[in-house]
Amino acid sequence: MAIDATDQGKRGRLDRWAMWLSAACVVHCLATTMLVAVLSTAGGILGSPLIHEGGLLIAIALGCVAFGRGIVVHRRLLPIALGATGLALMAAALFVAHEGGHLAESTLTILGVAVLAAGHAINRRARR
Repeated sequence: MAIDATDQGKRGRLDRWAMWLSAACVVHCLATTMLVAVLSTAGGILGSPLIHEGGLLIAIALGCVAFGRGIVVHRRLLPIALGATGLALMAAALFVAHEGGHLAESTLTILGVAVLAAGHAINRRARR
């Protein structure tokens, strides 16, 4: 019984595809394991209260300087009101209980950052 050359080529192609699929599986398994480990470590670091407290302190310092300069130049209170509201929301997020997950903390932080950013945007436009 003779083996057709095209049939042999198809088998070889299937074997190559199977080997590539096996290699892809190994890469997937290793990459997934490494990614989960990295995310777990990063989540522990980035979720630390020290990161949030430090970020809030930096935001307060930058806000005082930027809004202070702005009030001297344009004398508008809206940017400062928005900035103070945003910073207050961010600070409130530090004191929310974590029992029900981090939804309340995340919501307050994101809302606070958005309001603070709006205050900075208005302050910047008013200084032009």
